[in-house]
Amino acid sequence: MERVLLLNQSYQPLTVISWRRAITLQFLGKIEVIEEYQRQIRSVSTSIPAPAVVRLTEYVALRRRVVKFSRRNLYLRDQFTCQYCRLIFDAGDLTYDHVVPRRLGGKTEWSNVVTACRPCNSAKGGRTPEQAGMALHRPPARPHYDPRYEISMTHPRVPEVWLNYLPWQLRPPFFAQELERLAS
Repeated sequence: MERVLLLNQSYQPLTVISWRRAITLQFLGKIEVIEEYQRQIRSVSTSIPAPAVVRLTEYVALRRRVVKFSRRNLYLRDQFTCQYCRLIFDAGDLTYDHVVPRRLGGKTEWSNVVTACRPCNSAKGGRTPEQAGMALHRPPARPHYDPRYEISMTHPRVPEVWLNYLPWQLRPPFFAQELERLAS
């Protein structure tokens, strides 16, 4: 069955929930249904349209969320772009590179790791970019949390009814193509 986009009272995307959870919240009066799928949810005595987009009836203040360090999040932060040659690659053709190599005390953390294509990573080797004569496109930093990335990566095929509620125009242009490629 379909997943449901949950919006804050201010229409800010929060997360994706199951249709069962949405129905429960609807009967408790905690959400209002904004958009519905064409499918019906049937029980013994009733039938209701399956919710697609729901909005909380009360505003929920969000606590600051932290983006976990992972290969996937690193590729998203660097937009699937090698930080040395600046070319866009498929996820399978990228590696991650320690700006300060581990042998020189570099740690595997947001501020020391960038995406690199295999040839650039090999050319840099166990040296710093300065020692290898290579320049970084952007210095590495911890990304800020954005629910769009979470929704996009966990649900690459975004239902059409969600599009009016997601600020996709703020998304980098490569993102739609990369998500389509990952989904197929």
